[in-house]
Amino acid sequence: MIRLMLSDAQWERIAPELSGKAGDPGGTGRNNRLFIEAVLWIARTGSPWRDLPEAFGKWFTVYTRFWRWAQKGVWERVFKALCDDPDFEYVLIDGTLVRVHQHGTGAKGTQNQAIGRSRGGLTTKIMALVDALGNLIRFTLPPGQRHDSIGVEPLITGLDFEALIGDKAFDNNWLRANLNQRGAAAVIPSKADRAGRIPHDAEMYKWRHLVENFFCQLKAFRRIATRYEKTDACFAGLLNLVAAFLAN
Repeated sequence: MIRLMLSDAQWERIAPELSGKAGDPGGTGRNNRLFIEAVLWIARTGSPWRDLPEAFGKWFTVYTRFWRWAQKGVWERVFKALCDDPDFEYVLIDGTLVRVHQHGTGAKGTQNQAIGRSRGGLTTKIMALVDALGNLIRFTLPPGQRHDSIGVEPLITGLDFEALIGDKAFDNNWLRANLNQRGAAAVIPSKADRAGRIPHDAEMYKWRHLVENFFCQLKAFRRIATRYEKTDACFAGLLNLVAAFLAN
């Protein structure tokens, strides 16, 4: 028997955001809930699409639908539907490296710009901003060799929060100036080579484990812990769905 993952409450929130439901233009999708479960099964197990259990339907049909939804931004819409009320008392930022499997390479053109080469080989970096409950707010996918601080601006633009918690990698003058202009506290320890240490709220900094916990939960899904998707859109699609599933 296949283990399913979605609760009824989660499904009720996801269902209205999906394409192919009754009343939508074009064809109606067959069992949208089973399709979402199929994609979650792939994400959780890390299995090849060809190994999708027959109970979920034909693997190629499921994969093709997943790919189309990734191109159309449906997975991002699902994420926003389930994570539409962040707690902005403070936000936390960090990055984690994901090893790219050899099957995740080879896409032509600009479809895999998030794949780069670092000491560990071909890698993608997930830069994430989470809220005070540890739920994802936004993420970006720079190449693995990019420094964490480079991915900050698109994550915080347009958001109103009281404090930003980050490790020493985010100790730079432009970010501190940006936060000061916003009226937000910079809860960031100073680098060892900074001339003149800048104090930070050590008690609030203890909450940084929330973003680390998020990455641990995320990487429990094996197809995210190792990137098998050839295109950034498909990898981002899996991230959006899994983050929506993990939202508290």
